[in-house]
Amino acid sequence: MKGFPVLLLCFIFLSCQSTTRKKQESKTNESPNIIMILTDDQGYGDLSAFGATDIETPNIDLLGKEGAKYTRFYVPQSQCTPSRAGILTGCYPNRVRVDWVFLPHSTIGLNPAEETIADILKPAGYQSAYFGKWHLGHHPKFLPTNQGFDEYLGIPYSNDMWPLNPRKDYTFPPLPLIEDTTTIAIVDEKMQQEMTSLLTKRSVDFIKENKDNPFFMVLSHPMPHVPLYVSDRFKGKSKRGLYGDVMMELDWSTGEIMKTLKENGLAENTMVLFFSDNGPWIAYGNHGGSTGGLKEGKETSFEGGIRSPLLIRYPKKIPAGQTINTPINGIDLLPTFAHLANTPLPKEKIDGKNILPQLTGANQKMASDAYFFYMNKNQLEAVMTQRWKLVLPHAFNSLNGKAGGQDGGLAAYEKIHTKLALYDLINDEKESTNVAAAHPVIVKTLQIKADSIRQILGDKVTGTRGTELRPLGSIYN
Repeated sequence: MKGFPVLLLCFIFLSCQSTTRKKQESKTNESPNIIMILTDDQGYGDLSAFGATDIETPNIDLLGKEGAKYTRFYVPQSQCTPSRAGILTGCYPNRVRVDWVFLPHSTIGLNPAEETIADILKPAGYQSAYFGKWHLGHHPKFLPTNQGFDEYLGIPYSNDMWPLNPRKDYTFPPLPLIEDTTTIAIVDEKMQQEMTSLLTKRSVDFIKENKDNPFFMVLSHPMPHVPLYVSDRFKGKSKRGLYGDVMMELDWSTGEIMKTLKENGLAENTMVLFFSDNGPWIAYGNHGGSTGGLKEGKETSFEGGIRSPLLIRYPKKIPAGQTINTPINGIDLLPTFAHLANTPLPKEKIDGKNILPQLTGANQKMASDAYFFYMNKNQLEAVMTQRWKLVLPHAFNSLNGKAGGQDGGLAAYEKIHTKLALYDLINDEKESTNVAAAHPVIVKTLQIKADSIRQILGDKVTGTRGTELRPLGSIYN
């Protein structure tokens, strides 16, 4: 009997150890929080981690140092609305019938019947929020809280779609700031200056409020899309003028997000992604961002339009300090998040693949057989594999070697017609040399792939309608 208290203490100690282990195992196995920090019209060459020497982005760069840097991340399309539709649904944008930019007078939006990332994470217990630029339909039925998200604060489309836009080809109404589905303010120049801070604070508050349950958050900055605005704290701070000041404030914002995660013990189990929705609007010159030497920019299917800098920090799965050159696409994010959260994929067919092996560096081969790039309302313009990119004959807007506008001015584009071209992206990422004549078999193979996607998604140029396009959302439905 004298040994009984000792045995009891041992039992209690072992029970506590077992409980602690179970808690630790439970914590280890729990679904990760996911934060997507999405910028607007930011160029491939606008981060110091991707070669910028006149902009300092230490907080954003740190995501890659503590995680991985991805040199060949492609957006679904080189325009705001289609790109965002593809990212949130895991589909090529034209599959969900979003193939052009929505404007304030548009009566259509992303069909609420489509399942977004927020929708598929909800059964796994996720709280979700979208803060910032939406651009997938501004009527209430199309806003984030009717697309799977639990809360929303932001602007419904680009920050230049307002009465102060200097362009003469559009007349825009006042730009609303919307909370959930209610307009709470009209955006003026002062609010534009403070928008990054406003969205950052709301994001920080959301993280704190949801630290005890899994969450999915999109911080979709309206910047650095023109018109550029920055708070007084960052004005005149960079070596690249106003554009650089804006990027430095976005870097500050990223630092605030990471500080909040660390202070609340969430940094180890949160996947943080930083990327842009498409390439820079180079016609705006010093207000338009840098492609980092890649060809062309926004609204083209050349590398400068569709390749975005991507940094991901997720210590549980992604080893620190990697540079990964495997091609991946924004349509692959939804199935990857579904895998991480152990939740089913959408009921309808999607195009993306689970790319977790590619993100971790375990698999250096593309997850998809090819990626396809559309523009101009369902026009197939390019087919890309791991090494090769076939550019199909099409017309596109180009500066054709001229300088862009200065200090908010828009330079005039020229309409350029490109012939069939094959580029070796491993050895020629700037798409400077057409090697089609030297590789006829590769050209034929990629043309066959192009024909196959035309049967599924169509092609305006060939007149092929496609067999798998889904219903488009409309306020008249």
